[in-house]
Amino acid sequence: MADPMRIRAQAAGDKTTVRVLMSHEMETGQRKDSSGKVIPAWYIQEVSATHNGKPVLSAQWGPSVAKNPFLQFVVKGAKAGDKIAISWLDNRGDKRTDEATVS
Repeated sequence: MADPMRIRAQAAGDKTTVRVLMSHEMETGQRKDSSGKVIPAWYIQEVSATHNGKPVLSAQWGPSVAKNPFLQFVVKGAKAGDKIAISWLDNRGDKRTDEATVS
């Protein structure tokens, strides 16, 4: 299982800025190891976010996204104390979901 995501959700007026740092190797399938063998592709395919259980973001990613990707987005109507949950699924079937409270 991957390391927990670092999620920060800060409200300012009626908008909340959500910043997420995901821990994932994100291999493209095009690099070779020291013995010359191709390193198999391993990357996040789907990312989703919810605000108090309601979907607010859905994204499909591919192998071109960098290692340990950073994602930032804005949610309207979120206020201090609300919950923001981020989930991802990679091409090997691994999943991760983490949650943060809006401050």
